[in-house]
Amino acid sequence: MDVQTILKWADELMFIKTGTHLNSLQQAVLIGVWHNQKYGEIAERYHCSEANVKRVASNLWEIISKELGEKVNKSNFRATMERYNISNSQVGNFVVQSQSFGSSITVCGENPHSQETTKNRSPSPVNSDNNEPEKYHDITEVSECEIFCNRTQELNTLKQWILTENSRIITIFGLSGIGKTALATQLVEHIKEDFDRVIWRSHSQFSSLKSLKTNLIEFLFRQQETQQLSIIDSLRSHRCLIILDDFQETLTSGELVGSYFPEYKNYGKLLKQIGRSSHNSCLLLLSWEKPIEIATLEAENSHCRSLELQGLGESGEQLLKARGLNDQDQWLKLINLYGGNPSWLNIIALTILDLFNGSVAQFLSYSTLFLGDLETILQEHYQRLSESEKLVMVWLANQETAADICSKPAEFLSDSEFLKAVQSLRKRGLIEKAIDREAFGFTLQPVIKEYVKKRSQD
Repeated sequence: MDVQTILKWADELMFIKTGTHLNSLQQAVLIGVWHNQKYGEIAERYHCSEANVKRVASNLWEIISKELGEKVNKSNFRATMERYNISNSQVGNFVVQSQSFGSSITVCGENPHSQETTKNRSPSPVNSDNNEPEKYHDITEVSECEIFCNRTQELNTLKQWILTENSRIITIFGLSGIGKTALATQLVEHIKEDFDRVIWRSHSQFSSLKSLKTNLIEFLFRQQETQQLSIIDSLRSHRCLIILDDFQETLTSGELVGSYFPEYKNYGKLLKQIGRSSHNSCLLLLSWEKPIEIATLEAENSHCRSLELQGLGESGEQLLKARGLNDQDQWLKLINLYGGNPSWLNIIALTILDLFNGSVAQFLSYSTLFLGDLETILQEHYQRLSESEKLVMVWLANQETAADICSKPAEFLSDSEFLKAVQSLRKRGLIEKAIDREAFGFTLQPVIKEYVKKRSQD
């Protein structure tokens, strides 16, 4: 008996039980445990946390234990499976032959020859009838989102770009907590069946571009030799959907947008290669900041798109209603003050419940905009700014109305430094356009303005 036979058996068991195949991390756990590796070793090779490996393993042991009728865990997995004689010919029929009892066990209580079982079973890895590749989807790394608000328009736009226009790179960017991950999660559920390979990873898991690329290639090409293969090879070999979260983790702080850490110095080159090469795959980036390479690619062709995710309007009232706040006539004012940011609104709602017994009117009666726990979140954004960007932020924070950038103070930054700083702040989503019939200018959201003014006074 070899581990590949066990993987095939476990894959079919997982599909019957959950409707999904084994993802790459689940396979890594089974292979690692089969070869007596520790969870920490598996996590290091897979470039994820040991806690995540333990969570995935626990779910596997639970499913396998129920099917075999005995307790299976890391310590006894191989010994237990070796007591069951599983041959490659039996995997397709999903029958385990028990040497201990000399009887045939039909897993999941199915008759392996029934038409119903055959109809509901997933295709084998090599489908000789239609030559279609088997689909492998791994979205185990996606963070659980408790907050999801109505983003129907944005969802439809993204589906149009990906499924109809075949966009090669799409960036969803915006402030932390604005709902990028929640939106991408919904999007994946809508379109994943249109792709042969779907993988979700976070940049925070990888120490370098090399380790990220290795992880992606190993998943996309499965069991093949991958040393000489590239990301572009992957995108051309299969229709792939790659979601990469926390892109800002590849960029340095204290400088204008676009400077990569040394470990990611060639990332911009990779993005341009993906955007300019011919393939039917899609790379979806989630980021606080818009990569400068994406702006260049957007100007070149329509195969690269970006979506700056804005705050909620009236749909944010659903969130406040779910929290049980009072004074509904004041809800829209509260939403606008906190930029319609779902996460920020949720934090402030908890404050209102705790300190004001749910009364929004009482909370808003204070003359100063309350930041509370949001200060730590805003600090993370502010610390990423260059010195010139901070100067522009302070200048904007002290304007009563939207500022015309053509009227900057003479003793301020040079024209070039000033415009570069404004452009960089726009890519970070920290300043907004204010357009009316009489004037055009830039401004800050009330929460951000309050934070910047407070910082400049300290």
